[in-house]
Formats: sequence, C-alpha cells, structure tokens
Amino acid sequence: MSMNDVMALEHQVYMPTYKRQPIVLARGEGCYVWDEEGTRYLDLVAGIAVNVLGHAHPALVRAIKEQAGTLMHTSNLYYNRPQVEFAEMLVRWTGMEKVFFTNSGAEANETAIKLARKFGKKHRNGAFAIVTARQSFHGRTLTALAATGQEKYQAPFTPLPPGFSHAVYNDLDAIRRLTTDETVAVMLEPIQGESGIHPADAQYLRAVRAWCDERGLLLILDEIQSGIGRTGTYLAAESLGVRGDIVTLAKGLCGGLPAGAVLATGEASSFEPGDHGSTMGGGPLVCAAGIATLHAIEDEGLMANATRVGAYLLDGLRKLKRDTGILARARGRGLMVAIDLEEPWAPDLVNQAREGGLLVNSTGPSTIRMVPPLTITTAEVDEGLAVLGDVLRQR
Repeated sequence: MSMNDVMALEHQVYMPTYKRQPIVLARGEGCYVWDEEGTRYLDLVAGIAVNVLGHAHPALVRAIKEQAGTLMHTSNLYYNRPQVEFAEMLVRWTGMEKVFFTNSGAEANETAIKLARKFGKKHRNGAFAIVTARQSFHGRTLTALAATGQEKYQAPFTPLPPGFSHAVYNDLDAIRRLTTDETVAVMLEPIQGESGIHPADAQYLRAVRAWCDERGLLLILDEIQSGIGRTGTYLAAESLGVRGDIVTLAKGLCGGLPAGAVLATGEASSFEPGDHGSTMGGGPLVCAAGIATLHAIEDEGLMANATRVGAYLLDGLRKLKRDTGILARARGRGLMVAIDLEEPWAPDLVNQAREGGLLVNSTGPSTIRMVPPLTITTAEVDEGLAVLGDVLRQR
C-alpha cells in the first residue's frame, strides 16, 4: 500500500478520534523519524513526551528483546522479578513508599482517585471530593475527565462522576474557597502540559502543600507528562521542594511501551487485597523496559541534559521572539517548552514546520508544545530553531 492507501484505509476502519498529520511514520532513530517515503523529520514531539530515550535506543531495544524472548506476561497472580525490581527503583528514585502499576496515565489517575477516596473513608469521615485546577488534563476515562478542568473535553460525555471542583491554577485562595468538609484531596499538575506548558509557581505549590497539611488533605501530583526526568529532576515538584502524598506517572515511564504508575506514601497508601487490580499492569516486558529506561537516564546524564539543552532551547525561542515579533512568549522548564503566537495560526505553523522537516504539536489555536527526547543535543535544537525561524519569517 502507498502512504495514501494507508490513510484511506484508516478512514474506513478506525474510529475518527484523531486529527492526524498526513504522514505515515515508518522508523525512528534518536531524535529523528522517517516516513514511508524516506523523508526525515526532527521529532520534538517524542510521542507526546513518551520517547524519553529517543527512538530505537540500543539499551532499551536490547532489554525489550531479551525479556520478550523470556517471559512477556504473567498476570498479577504471580510474582515477577522485573516488576519488583522496577518498583524498588521507583521508590528509591522518588522517595515514595509504595507503587502500583497501570497501563496508562488515565488509569494511574483513576487509581490515585480511588486511593484518595479510600483514605477519606478511613480518615476523614467519608470525605470524597477532590479540588483540581482549571485548564488541567488528567485523562479521558470518565472519572479522570471529571477531574480535568476543561469543559470542551467534558461536554460530550455528561453527566460525569460527581466530586470534583476546579480552582484557578496558581491561586491558593481559589483552592481554599473550594475546600469543604467533603474534600479529601487536592490534585494538581506541577506543570500543566496539555493546556500548553504552564508551570506552577514554586511559592504556590509549597503553599498548597502547607494547606493540605493544615487541613489533613492529600496532595495528588499528576506528573504523567512532567516526570521521568523531563524537567531536570526525576519529578518536576522535586526541584520545588514539594512531595505529594500520591504521585502519578506514565508517558516516558517505560521509554515507549504503554505503562503507568501510582506512587503513594504514609496513610495515602491505603489499598488492601481486593481493592484494586490490573491484568496487564506491571507485566515483565514493560517493567524490563522501565528498568532499562531509568538506567539510561542515570548513566547518560539525561536529567542534566534536559536542564542544559532545555535552557538552550528556551533561550533560542526567546531570540526568535525578539527577531520575528510574531511570538508572544516562550515558557517552560527543562525539555517541556511552549510558545504562544500573536495570532491563532498554530495549526498552520505545525503543517509548515512538518514540510520543513520538523515535528511540533499545537495544543491550541495559538500555542505550540515541544517535548523532545531527553537525548536531544544543542545541534539538533539549532536545526529545529532554524526551521521555526524560516516559518515565522514567512508570515
């Protein structure tokens, strides 16, 4: 089949849930991907922050091949060594106490919500409500969607599960006003990703932590996009000196394989046998990939690289803002970066950048998100900035 045939067949057999770019990707290596016609693209999307080691990282490929040839799936009726070893690594890296593995970020957030409600029954007279933030994104399952503070995603699927209210982000008073005797937790992204890379102010996140401590609430930190070393520390909140009672991870957790994790500490780790489960979660294949991913991040100094190259990227974007006058702002932390345009032509920019050999992602009519592999170099950043500069100057 030609590329056009593949796209035509997709329209026939796949539910129309995605607005895909008109290319059929065939292979990847490092920070680059190639389509089926052999065109190369610099990939600053990385599977939406998933391919933290880039494409076809040798250590990750080797670990997957070895585990696939040994034992891929067992269910959780039995122990498997990769799961236990990966869980121990995550506990050690994050300073949390217990782990539960899921298959996705939405499942991880659903699990976190169940943990919070179990905590509420045991310790807060049945409190169950959770305060989240406006413009947040916590997943597309019904309960995770109810937690998400964006009406555009919720409207087609109402009524949603009750128990969620949405405060203005970076506004502690808004959280205080929404806290009632029924509130059991506050759930925040340290950096809002899907809405266009909006970091929490350090003072705000610390104040939310203090408010939760004062009121006996749990703090749930959704680090599904911001975790796994993307901001220069394993968890984004770590650099702000804030620790959640519950933390959710996914996306880059296993370097490209579908996986999520919920980490909890203290009384927040309240599950008992039979409270929760997952047939596929924490299988030996994905956990072997996760172990290889963590080792590569550590051995190759990728968190330091995220800090250094992320600052270089942000500086380059700010220079483009000064040079072109078309960018309204550039922001981010580490390799989690966005730009806002003066006019709502982000989808056009995505298309023009792709034609120039660069993959970026629009999260709104005026916002472009970049979450490249943690392996990216300054030379590759320069290549991407050159394409963006050409596109901007053509406006």
